[in-house]
Amino acid sequence: MSAVSPALRDAVQTWLETHRALKGASDNTIEAYSRDVHDFLNFIAHHTGGDAGLNALKALRISDIRAWMASLRSDNLTSRSIARKLSSTKSFFRWLGEREGFEATAILNARAPKFQAKLPRPLAPDAARDVLQTVELQSATPWVGARDTAVITLLYGCGLRISEALGLTMDQAPLPNVLRITGKGGKERIVPVIDAARDAVTTYLKLCPFTGESGPLFRGVRGGALSPRIVQKVMQNTRMQLGLPASATPHAMRHSFATHLLTAGGDLRAIQELLGHASLSTTQAYTAVDAQHLLDVYEKSHPKSASNS
Repeated sequence: MSAVSPALRDAVQTWLETHRALKGASDNTIEAYSRDVHDFLNFIAHHTGGDAGLNALKALRISDIRAWMASLRSDNLTSRSIARKLSSTKSFFRWLGEREGFEATAILNARAPKFQAKLPRPLAPDAARDVLQTVELQSATPWVGARDTAVITLLYGCGLRISEALGLTMDQAPLPNVLRITGKGGKERIVPVIDAARDAVTTYLKLCPFTGESGPLFRGVRGGALSPRIVQKVMQNTRMQLGLPASATPHAMRHSFATHLLTAGGDLRAIQELLGHASLSTTQAYTAVDAQHLLDVYEKSHPKSASNS
């Protein structure tokens, strides 16, 4: 049984609904926020020996927050996971403090553990091309192979998230020159459609046994919406056939789209718009990837470096 007071549980629910309404957070994001905050409140209830109510939260000290973070470490959570949980909890306390008129000093002043930000792991251009040529070989059914090729081509050719590609509908076919995509947080963006992506979708539709003017564009073998897990499995089989690393996932094709554009001289802000990133700092991770690539080339080709190897 939860040790969190009913009033506080209601407050968490109201905060989640407000967050969804104002920021358009996805179901997965809301679920993660809910889990993070409830886990924190349950810890505080047990840590302080009573129900987690508003008065208990007002009385929190920085030592209580440190005890919570120490318990997370003892559960072998990574610094990245702890930082995410702290961020979720801070967001709730900031909202609660404004609503109830108190300063949530202890939690808001808590510092997240430092961690090395994960850089995107794109494929090399030739590996990306090999993936597009090999995906269709993972199925003996022609229309299924064409479907998988079309999906992966959209991820690499247009920089779509897998959820965005699988969210396309029949009334958007044949694909136009540009797509209007609604991404994370309800953010809408315009994405150019390259010929290779349009042709791949057209080929798939000619072979697909499920036709109609409505419903999902990409279908499973029984005619329902294609599951992301199927695409992930196809990509897994493809990378194993090509001898690519485990980082060669469907999402890596989107990373590759951004990195290859940047390497070719693409403007960072334009790439930000194409990817649908709310913050330029998110897109700037690709500059680190590109810089590392340039450093690798330098190390391998510079005469002084080569003479020392």
